[in-house]
Formats: sequence, structure tokens, C-alpha cells
Amino acid sequence: MNIAKYIDHTILKPTATETDIAKLCREAKKYGFFAVCVNPGRVVLAKKLLKNSDVKIASVIGFPLGANSTKIKVEETKEAVKNGADEIDMVMNIGTFKEKDYQHVRQDIKAIVSAARKPVKVIIETCYLSKAEIKKACQIAKAAGAAFVKTSTGFGSGGATIEDVKLMRKIVGKKIGVKASGGVKDYEAALAMIKAGANRLGTSSGIQIVEGQPSA
Repeated sequence: MNIAKYIDHTILKPTATETDIAKLCREAKKYGFFAVCVNPGRVVLAKKLLKNSDVKIASVIGFPLGANSTKIKVEETKEAVKNGADEIDMVMNIGTFKEKDYQHVRQDIKAIVSAARKPVKVIIETCYLSKAEIKKACQIAKAAGAAFVKTSTGFGSGGATIEDVKLMRKIVGKKIGVKASGGVKDYEAALAMIKAGANRLGTSSGIQIVEGQPSA
């Protein structure tokens, strides 16, 4: 297994500098990660640094709370794609979901999918949801045309768990991706998430994961 191809090499912390982004991109090329994941304001730089490489660029929308208006999320998405984003990781409107306004949540996701015309991963922030709510959120994301459901922003009260990834995979089936993000820090944890059903990993510990891989 080439575990590097499961990894979105990620830096989303507010203190990330141009130097940090450059380092992230160098590492992504060196280790053959699937993508880098950066904030929207860093997409232009990442695109420049990853020119002529196979590494994709993912960017986050409505991050990390999901509480922006749909209009703002749509404009943020359009700019990110225009600047070179290959994938969009959007945060579901968690408060609206908690209110059970599922129509609004679905329309919010659908609007981003339409604006992006690129694969959209919907971050449902599992740490704030019951099992029944995780199931419902996955169903809504799938119905709205999402390419992936994603566990976490990494900024919530908890990250990905094996139990949640298994549940998400069960709900979305085989045709939709599941991205485990938050707390995946070593090879054993990464492999466990993949076995549970994740086909993408969001982590800032990609190098530790790859270098910790036992020799075949």
C-alpha cells in the first residue's frame, strides 16, 4: 500500500507563513502525497509552488465553523477554484443542522458543489454530533452531490474516530469518499482509519505516517 496517496498534507493553523506553505509543498512533492490542504488565501502560492507536479490542491471553505452564509461560501469557493484549487473541503452549517433545518443544510452544500465543479468534501464535525446525527449528515451530503464526507476540521473538540469512520462508510456506501481528519498522527492510526473505510486522510503528520511505515 502506498499510504502517501491517501494523504492530504495539511496546514491550516492561523500562524502559517509563506515559508510554512513552501515547506508543505516541498514535502508533498518529495513524499508523493495526494494533495496539500491550505486556507483559501494560500491557494495562489501553493499553485505556483506545485506547478508541474502531480500534487493536488485542496482548500477549505466556511472554515472552521461552517457558520458563514451560503452566499459567502459560494464566493469563497469560486475564488479558490479560480486560483487553482482542485478540491474543496467545506464545513457544514452545524448550527442549522442542529436546528433540524435539513433543507437549508442540503441547499448550502448543493450550492457549493454547483459553484466548485470540483470534488467537494463536506466536513460534518463528528465530535458535535450523535450517531443518528452523523447518519443524517452523511445522507444529506450524499444527496447534495458531495464527493466526500469528512469527519473533522481539527479545530473542534475532537477528531476522527474509528467508530465514526466505520459508520460514515456504512451510510454513504462505496461510491462516496470518506476523509478522516483530526488526530491521525502515525502509521498505525492511519492504517486503522483506512481499514475502517477512509480513503483519504487529512493530517499535518504525513511525514511521520509515511516514515513510520514498516518495510515490506
